[in-house]
Amino acid sequence: MLENLITSKTRIKLMIKFFINSDTTAYLRNLAEEFGESTNGIRQELNRFEDAKLLESRSEQNKKVYKANINHPYFKDMHHLLLKYVGIEEIVDNVVKHIGELERGYIINDFAQGNPGNVLDLLLVGKNFDYEFLNKLVRKAEESVSFKIRYIAISPNEAAQYIPDKTKTLLVWSAGDKF
Repeated sequence: MLENLITSKTRIKLMIKFFINSDTTAYLRNLAEEFGESTNGIRQELNRFEDAKLLESRSEQNKKVYKANINHPYFKDMHHLLLKYVGIEEIVDNVVKHIGELERGYIINDFAQGNPGNVLDLLLVGKNFDYEFLNKLVRKAEESVSFKIRYIAISPNEAAQYIPDKTKTLLVWSAGDKF
């Protein structure tokens, strides 16, 4: 549906890249290589986002590094819209909230870095998981999205070793919080 409203595929890719995980940073050549597109087209879109103050930039070793402006009034709205667009919100509603004593739920790897692919990796931190029910919910959620879902369930004591890099993890659920 988003493709009907926003006709630039590059713009959609940039929105996903920067607004799903606000810790994501990238520079022009990196984005051109990742998207398989020309630097000129990406530069134009980055300039539009920067002019709208949706992206911030800084110089780092002769490179202009871009990051989402989390203080922009529309940041949260865009974040939630993109979570819905890629199907993450449905995963949270159907899986994460009903599986046992869950403390935190993360999306890890490609999706967390704003690169939706064929597989969504979930990291579930908690205890007393009902694995049979969890597997059933995952299969049900897969029917409503366009990708496979894998998960790792760990205890709170193991969490530190699985979450070393904030740019590769996206917290989507925490006990007592709404995202």
